[in-house]
Amino acid sequence: MPSYPPARWRLLITEPTDGPMNMAVDEAIMHSVAAGASLATLRFFAWTPPCLSLGYAQPKTDVDTERLAERGWGLVRRPTGGKAILHTDELTYSVIAPQSDPRVAGGIVESYRRLSEGLLRGLALLSLAAQNDAVYSSVGGGSDGSDNPVCFESPSNYEITVIGKKLIGSAQARKQGVVLQHGTLPLTGDIARICDALAFSDDAVRERAKERVRARATTLELALGQAVSWERAANAMKHGFREALGLEFEAGELSAAERGKAEELREGKYARAE
Repeated sequence: MPSYPPARWRLLITEPTDGPMNMAVDEAIMHSVAAGASLATLRFFAWTPPCLSLGYAQPKTDVDTERLAERGWGLVRRPTGGKAILHTDELTYSVIAPQSDPRVAGGIVESYRRLSEGLLRGLALLSLAAQNDAVYSSVGGGSDGSDNPVCFESPSNYEITVIGKKLIGSAQARKQGVVLQHGTLPLTGDIARICDALAFSDDAVRERAKERVRARATTLELALGQAVSWERAANAMKHGFREALGLEFEAGELSAAERGKAEELREGKYARAE
């Protein structure tokens, strides 16, 4: 495990909120860190109501908006790449840090590898042995059989797997000299529920997609054989980042400027249909 110079980061545990606000908060923190007004930040959060998020370049046509509305699920576009994720029954984390910090310096894949050490250590504290050394290519299987819209069907560089099944998916954005990496740890429930809100040509194709997702991804409960509360998972991940990355955490909250920026970004960007 690499050695890092000691650093103090802010720890944020924010109240569950909707998808547009969650993405707006991440971006607001990013602006604040870029301006030197906030410490590098590790944030843990949840989503209410459940929300489908799309990668920044993913077509909205991957979504069956009628089925989405029937389930009462939200929809948001992430500032990071990747494919669709259904945020429910999960622990979501974000890391926002200057690119000058050695934990995120260098290229995207290298910083993924470093940050994944914190995730792996957190899982180890929950008595789960996971891996981050597998490299996968995208597999087909989307609505037309050639394009795959589901993030958790496609492990990639240094994402966390358990016995070959994807457990934690993460993505990055870089702007103004700051790295934003966020990711999700599914805690419980049917990992294939996401397919109920995606566009497929018929129900048979949808069911085959669900089978593939269940074969290629898992939840913490399935991997451990027992349920883990959100609070216990967040505490383990906090200590995992602290131990693996040489961090000390300063418990904090959003500043008034960050809250104001987040509200502005929610209404002016993330909650807008276009």
